[in-house]
Amino acid sequence: MLTNSLVNGTVALITGASRGVGKGIAHELGLAGATVIVTGRSTRSGQPDDDRPGTIEDTADLVTASGGKGIAIPCDHTSDEEVKRLFARIQEEFGRLDILVNNVWGGYEGHEGKIFSKPFWEQDLDVWETMFRAGLRAHFTASYYAAPLMIAQQSGLIINISIGVTGKYLGNVMYDTCKTADDRLAFAMAQELHPHGVTAVALYPGHTRTERVERVLTKTGHADKLTETHSPRYVGRAVVALAQDPHLLDKSGQSLATGDLAALYGFTDVDGRLIPAFTF
Repeated sequence: MLTNSLVNGTVALITGASRGVGKGIAHELGLAGATVIVTGRSTRSGQPDDDRPGTIEDTADLVTASGGKGIAIPCDHTSDEEVKRLFARIQEEFGRLDILVNNVWGGYEGHEGKIFSKPFWEQDLDVWETMFRAGLRAHFTASYYAAPLMIAQQSGLIINISIGVTGKYLGNVMYDTCKTADDRLAFAMAQELHPHGVTAVALYPGHTRTERVERVLTKTGHADKLTETHSPRYVGRAVVALAQDPHLLDKSGQSLATGDLAALYGFTDVDGRLIPAFTF
């Protein structure tokens, strides 16, 4: 069982951390004492995603209240210039980056109810554009700028949040393609980062009780299914456990499931349950 604390001075960047999995990861990193930079487009001056609650400032305040240091930086991860400025600021203010969690994702906005109910030739092409640009490409771009910082210190951890159902169709061609490619991206980056002491992995949450999931299950009359989910903080505990592993580099290039890491490292969800890895 690892301790719930990180090396003093640990700096982490969580993309897409206004709510959901990103917020849960930031919260647990805060509890572990990290400096956590949270990015996204939902701010207190405007929430462009939808009517779901949550802003990057809210998450940053939660990190600070939990014992870490939360820093909210607005960033549209589909804009290369904004991402470049983000990492220039990290370099200037901290001079290091220990953990990058590529969590930002898009493609659902305005298409709820259609993504998994229509064949790909009946989908709007902008779904593909957004999933690619706000998902896979955004993860590559953030990693592109993070790598030199981590290589300079000969250590670091890059995590792509993915879904991990090898050999199973994920119900939508665009979603399936981008998520599968996210796994391969982590594997491929690991080949070039390993000699520099930097780890890259894909991490799979299970059926997570995000704000979106709660809303959909409640709206469709399946609120009872919420008992089958785990909290976003369960994923956060997996990130903290990985970051503490003295043999982390041995896992570079792998695709890892939160439930499997819980069994390996001995952590549980906030309600005390050890929830197995998600399977279809």
